[in-house]
Amino acid sequence: MPALSIGEEAFELDGAPFRIISGALHYFRVHPGLWRDRMEKARALGLNTLETYVAWNFHSRRPGEFDLTRWRDLGAFLDLAAELGLHTIVRPGPYICAEWRNAGLPTWLTSRPGIRVRTSDPIYLRGVAEFYAHVLPLVAGRQITRGGNVLMVQVENEYGAYGDDKAYLRTLVDLVRAEGIDVPLMTCDQANDEHLSRGSLPELFTAGTFGSRSLERLETLRRYQPTGPLMCAEYWNGWFDSWGQHHHTTTFDEAARDLDDLLGTGASVNLYMLHGGTNFGLMNGANDKGVYVPITTSYDYDAPLREDGSPGPKFAAFRDVIARHAAIADAAPLPFTAAPAFTVPLHRGPAWTGASDGPGIRFDHLPNGDEVDAEAFFWRYATDVGPDAGALAFGEVRDHALCFLDGVNIGTLYRHHRERTLRLPEGTGGRLEILVADLGRVNYGSRLGESKGLIGPATSRDADLTDWQAHGVDLDRALDLARNADTEPLDPRRPIGGPVLLRATFEASGAADLFLATGGWGRGVVWINGFLLGRYWSTGPTRTLYVPAPLLREGANELVVWELAGAPEPEVRFVSHPDLGHTEP
Repeated sequence: MPALSIGEEAFELDGAPFRIISGALHYFRVHPGLWRDRMEKARALGLNTLETYVAWNFHSRRPGEFDLTRWRDLGAFLDLAAELGLHTIVRPGPYICAEWRNAGLPTWLTSRPGIRVRTSDPIYLRGVAEFYAHVLPLVAGRQITRGGNVLMVQVENEYGAYGDDKAYLRTLVDLVRAEGIDVPLMTCDQANDEHLSRGSLPELFTAGTFGSRSLERLETLRRYQPTGPLMCAEYWNGWFDSWGQHHHTTTFDEAARDLDDLLGTGASVNLYMLHGGTNFGLMNGANDKGVYVPITTSYDYDAPLREDGSPGPKFAAFRDVIARHAAIADAAPLPFTAAPAFTVPLHRGPAWTGASDGPGIRFDHLPNGDEVDAEAFFWRYATDVGPDAGALAFGEVRDHALCFLDGVNIGTLYRHHRERTLRLPEGTGGRLEILVADLGRVNYGSRLGESKGLIGPATSRDADLTDWQAHGVDLDRALDLARNADTEPLDPRRPIGGPVLLRATFEASGAADLFLATGGWGRGVVWINGFLLGRYWSTGPTRTLYVPAPLLREGANELVVWELAGAPEPEVRFVSHPDLGHTEP
């Protein structure tokens, strides 16, 4: 069987020099019905390899559960790439960053008391070993050494930005090898001395990550990869978007020049991203470097292939560069085609805050969300307050709290505003209910794995509040309530207030993608035909949600919205083009 080896000057594939020209394509961010389309466009760009992370929490929502079927069928993804003549690089972490919820780590794991992630902590390593035991055998069977297309497997991910425990890295190597992985193993770190010295192992292939000044970065990398090929494992050709900020773009000509410089040295490359895709199902991550900033549902990344898979300006520019360094046999893909545009009226369903799910679990203290249900995206808290409470203060709110007194909305608290004090009506006691939303689990830095929900203590003007009931909100129940409730048409001239479940049906052809406009809505989540599409928020920048064609049915389709704030018009608009928001001038 052929094998990839690390030669003195280059990669060698079956004994012949080989340069990796790769692009990142995350199976968990692209509907499986569109994998082939994106892969064919990768070939048309001139790529010979695809790279993907493996998101542990995409496969394991609960302890003891692991799913490798349908959308989660990593083996099918790798096989399809092989069918199309593409090699693959697999990066199973366990930490992946990737602007993905909790950096791919399951919250049922990171919520365990005392756990120390990304270390030699036995509790953490037992979980990692179980993860590897599920996923790596199917990778092992598809290695190039066994007739498959997997060239390399990565150990950890940019570990030098987090720690320097070489024993931990070597334990991961042992765990990976124990599952039958015999292709070269690699590490990657940002191409600076600090990170490369901390995160690499001399016995493994060392790659760098960067998005500019390619020649300078490669010189730095050479100090840690003294012989053999050089590789940029993440050539950052764009950037991700965060709620409340602008839509990030970079100029295609500058990115193309840096790529040309990189390839001109003979180095290998992995474009991050080839195609970003979408953070479906509320699986976006967040950053917190002093200010909490959650990632948008769109992961367009200003990549060569846009969120909907159409070629952007970087596609043509990069294709021209790659053609100067490698042969390209496939024709360029067709340009973007406008989507169907139409408007659909919404029907009102029940007002809903999760209270009908039941009283929940009783606690003698204010529990954080992970104590209640670590895998939830929303939590409902309830307690009684007296008429002299006056105000209520929490240790912290993570991340967005809607507060109700006897069913009346009395305020909203936002984490990114550092709000944690709620004013209560004077002389009015009653049942206090708080609906808390997780806007995104931190995926980078020291706050990785932090708890969500309300963080105690909870104090009022006249007492500490220690008697609480809480539960994780069941989003499947919300969908069922919207589907089965008697709905009423809404006056198109009148605004609607939330939290409320709304429903609409519309006709569509399954052959075309759609773009759901959200610019007039407040904040909430959307389902299409029972699939949790994602989160929207009026703070922007994103003003549309991408609806992949495979989610749609010929004829009648169902849309459900859980609007938490309100909207000026009770209608749904599908528009012809995506609107990812304003950019910096």
